[in-house]
Parts: sequence; C-alpha cells; structure tokens
Amino acid sequence: MTSLTLVRQIAARPSIVFEALTTAEGLATWWGPDESPVIKAEIDARTGGAYLVRFQTADGAEHEASGELLEMDPPRRVVMSWRWAFGGEPEELGRTSRIEFEVRAVDGGSELTFTHAQLRNEASVASHRYGWNGAFDKLSRILAAAPPDPI
Repeated sequence: MTSLTLVRQIAARPSIVFEALTTAEGLATWWGPDESPVIKAEIDARTGGAYLVRFQTADGAEHEASGELLEMDPPRRVVMSWRWAFGGEPEELGRTSRIEFEVRAVDGGSELTFTHAQLRNEASVASHRYGWNGAFDKLSRILAAAPPDPI
C-alpha cells in the first residue's frame, strides 16, 4: 500500500480552515475535483462520528465517499477513515483507507498538510492526487475570497 501527501498555504486562520474541513456547509463548498458540485454533505464532527460526501464530476458521474472521524483535535488535526460507496477509483471500491488533515498557523494564514494513506497502488495515488489537488484548489480560492474577519 502507498500514500500521498499534499501541502497547501491557505489565506485563512486555522480555525476557518478547520471549520471548512469539519462542517457540512464547509465540505459542500470545496469537496471534489475541479468545479464539481457537492450534491450531499453530512458530518458528525466528533471522534467516532460519521461523514458522507457525494459530488458530481464534469462528465456527470456521481461519486460518494464516507467514513468515520477517528481523531478530532480542533483546530489542528482531523483523521478520518475513507471508503468509496460508488464512483472514485475502481480498485479502491469496498476498501478503507485513511485521510489526515493537519492545520497550522503560518504568516498569512494556514498551512494545510493532507495525507491519504493505505491506497492500493500508484495508479490509485495518481487518481486521488488529481482529485484532492482540484478540491484543495477550490478550498484555497473560496477561503481567500471570503471577507476578512471584523475587527
């Protein structure tokens, strides 16, 4: 098994980034590659809680992933199990992998380190890299465009 790690600088405080990672409203704004719309987003943001996200890609295909929140350390860390219900990388269908989000304050906002571990092979890593990069591009754009906090 193998994994991928992505690091992004985001122009928002860690608490704002964490909220985007752990609320249904937040997930609905950025999950999925490119401009894929989220059709459904649910999350019970506590250790042991469940989440589900369904999105549609540009070709009209729907993809749904779900899992359990394994660790919650606001506003620094979230660890989740990951399982494709349908869509996604075919070789991963029915398998459980692990995603980790680490958020830390840096000048100008936050640094998000994301790891998707326990993927089956390099083809799956490449497919997930494409999807996660598109999703994090959206997250960065959305949070950078948000109005600044009131003083």
